[in-house]
Amino acid sequence: MQSTCVARRTLSYKQRMLVVTLTWIGMFCWGVCFWWMHRISSRQDAMLKELHEVTKRIEHISKQEHDLIREVHPQVSEIKEQIDSVAERVSDETRK
Repeated sequence: MQSTCVARRTLSYKQRMLVVTLTWIGMFCWGVCFWWMHRISSRQDAMLKELHEVTKRIEHISKQEHDLIREVHPQVSEIKEQIDSVAERVSDETRK
């Protein structure tokens, strides 16, 4: 009975080579997976840096636009007042 149990526990040379081969293949696959993830991560980092630069440029342009609008806005209201006064004068002259 013991000889049967011992025979079941021992692996043949082909089985041991299969286990070793599959172990090496598994380790190789893990290496490829880690390399691939590192590559993807590097690309994502580059994309995020580029996106951050674009965001900074957009914020800068937006601030400039806001400053221009703030600068022009009082002038627009002054022009409207002048147009209203001219319109009143013209309407007064046409009534006479």
